[in-house]
Amino acid sequence: MSIEFIGFISNNNSSETVVREGPVLNPTHIETVAKAHENAGFDRALLAFHSTTPDALQIAQHVLGVTDRLNVLIAQRPGFTAPTLLARQFAVLDQFSRGRVALHVITGGNATELRQDGNTLDDKDERYARTSEFLDVLKLEWTSDKPFTYKGRYYQVENAFSQVKPYRPEGIRIYFGGASDAAIEVAGKHADTFALWGESYAQVRDVTSRLHNAAVRQGRPTPRFSLSVRPIIAPTEKQAWEKAEEILARATALQDKTGYRKPADGHATAGARRLLALAEQGSRIDKRLWTEIAKLTGANSNTTALVGTPEQVAEVFGDYYDLGIGHFLIRGFDPLIDAIEYGRELIPLTRELVAKRQAVRGEAAE
Repeated sequence: MSIEFIGFISNNNSSETVVREGPVLNPTHIETVAKAHENAGFDRALLAFHSTTPDALQIAQHVLGVTDRLNVLIAQRPGFTAPTLLARQFAVLDQFSRGRVALHVITGGNATELRQDGNTLDDKDERYARTSEFLDVLKLEWTSDKPFTYKGRYYQVENAFSQVKPYRPEGIRIYFGGASDAAIEVAGKHADTFALWGESYAQVRDVTSRLHNAAVRQGRPTPRFSLSVRPIIAPTEKQAWEKAEEILARATALQDKTGYRKPADGHATAGARRLLALAEQGSRIDKRLWTEIAKLTGANSNTTALVGTPEQVAEVFGDYYDLGIGHFLIRGFDPLIDAIEYGRELIPLTRELVAKRQAVRGEAAE
């Protein structure tokens, strides 16, 4: 099983510990961070979706234009753009970039935010049912060699067809996020890679098992798995934990200015509830999974961290690899500096460790 490192390109220089200065859409920051990810050895970078932020599809086009090798993972929500149109938009971008595009499907768990884009489908299970139909049509648009008709509950198209297809014969990879039972079922049908937040070993075993069973029910191979976590690394373990405490203190002091607060409506997605349940077990889980930022912010994004030296964090990545995780989405609290630091030590060390484990087991790094 091959490994992939996925970074994160924000629209401006901000985080739980960094107050944004300058415009919401900062082209200089985007270009700098994109090039830093490419030079640091990341395989791919995520471009996030939110109902109030700049459009990730257009930003991805710019990122692809200023890089040569970096792949992009573009988050999109079903229900806002017709699946036939989005399929063609992605196929065109995939052709221009010679296959550097992947789609991250996030159905969305916060009904209040979804209504900002005019989405009034409040029932979460219904939203996932709509997502499944959306992906049915999207895949047909990418693969069908003749016009097709689709009649579902949420989408109906007649004689739909796309002249432009994805760059590679295997198509555009679909990443999928969500932790509810409904999400697992849809992912079992459609996902190529299923994305988890930074969860405990036990939680990872639980989710991967559930998704494997869902894929079997659909007659599909088990998707690959991605883990999203925030590495906090330093030359010594003591320094790494001191750094983590400094990050927590700064995040606490700056909550009003950064906006990274617990949702005012008490909302929590299924994924957030899993992280908050983990935080209730303690601030340090397993070897070095740290939950304090998740607890502080209500786990409204991927906020658990791995704390230690680069070698120690790489060892934990090896543990997750043994549990079936092949993709690691990592981002720091200082977006540019941390990306560069990960590339200097953490990414090479992890690749080396995984290669050694593959050699011992006689595995191929496909």
